[in-house]
Amino acid sequence: MSRIVLAMSGGVDSSVAAHLLRAAGHDVVGVFMRHGETVETACGSRESEKGSRESGDGSREREADAGAETARSSASSFRLPVISARADHKQGCCSASDAADARRVADRLEIPFYAIDMSAEFGRIIDYFVSEYQSARTPNPCVMCNNWLKFGKLFEYADSIGAEFVATGHYARIESGDRAMDGTPTMTLRRGLDASKDQSYVLFGVDRQCLPRMMLPVGGYRKAEIRDLARQIGLRVAEKKDSQEICFVNSGEHAEFVRRRGARPSSAGEIVLTDGTVVGHHEGLESFTIGQRKGLGIAFGEPRYVVRLESDSRRVVIGTRDELRRMSLTAHLANWLVEPPTAPRRCLAQIRYNSRAVPATLEPTSAHSFQVQFDEPQNGVAPGQAVVCYSDDRVLGGGWIE
Repeated sequence: MSRIVLAMSGGVDSSVAAHLLRAAGHDVVGVFMRHGETVETACGSRESEKGSRESGDGSREREADAGAETARSSASSFRLPVISARADHKQGCCSASDAADARRVADRLEIPFYAIDMSAEFGRIIDYFVSEYQSARTPNPCVMCNNWLKFGKLFEYADSIGAEFVATGHYARIESGDRAMDGTPTMTLRRGLDASKDQSYVLFGVDRQCLPRMMLPVGGYRKAEIRDLARQIGLRVAEKKDSQEICFVNSGEHAEFVRRRGARPSSAGEIVLTDGTVVGHHEGLESFTIGQRKGLGIAFGEPRYVVRLESDSRRVVIGTRDELRRMSLTAHLANWLVEPPTAPRRCLAQIRYNSRAVPATLEPTSAHSFQVQFDEPQNGVAPGQAVVCYSDDRVLGGGWIE
């Protein structure tokens, strides 16, 4: 069978993915990506002065460089703090406690496990996150993590240890598609079987050439089935909550994070109506996103929403639901997982991770940009977010909303 590098987050999905791959006879190498960011925790530290360093339950954790050494070689160990609780009670995907959970699963399934220091690469994602907010755009760091790390850097690591595939616990499916012009089969990215957990949206940006080397073992299951499997094989993470927050930011504190990490001066300014009437002031554009209704600090007789953020004037423009609606959008930095379209075509367009894909027409305007015309007006079209286009459940591709 194949050697596979599996990104293990310590959650139930990637843990069961490890079991499924192992049960199929594959040679699985578990990898945890350390981002190096320190977030507030309520923790202590037990550290041995010499010899091997051990995590809380005494098991050894190995750290491998993503360079030339093989997955089976001995690697230097690193220290995990003993976590009692996250101070913000956040469920993340890259914390020390998550690393410990991933290691325990690997031990249970008897697969090699390595923690790779990707703090430099995560630094690029953090810089993007901060820059986008300071430019009055709404970033999506999870998409960038998939593009740059999970299906970027991990392929380099896979190559270094002779692995044919990279796998994750995403709820999406890789399937054979139509044959290419030269007769070779093509691979397609499709929605996960469990529509309520589908994560194909955040995978639109992977390189099309990577699809034949990607494996998504849990995409053909429903979440309840994955938890049942975890219980059946005795994994402690069976009841672990899903990751729902940005892994490098304390829950609910992204605006403060941007202010602290940003190199630019304050983006504080005025809150105005669409006619320019000043109705208040705000502490920074990073606290707002298009479509936001709560947290405006201003009361009106009818609901008001953020309809526009102005980077130059630092103004937050608010208006009615009708003023929020958009019939079209323009996207750039397009990435296509099918042959790039050269003419208008019908599709289903999704503008947020948790939004519904709606009927639309996409029209390419250049090799790297396109327009989307919705059949019905849509709320919350936010610059900086991704628009992903589908044909039924197949991902065609997408781009970043301007």
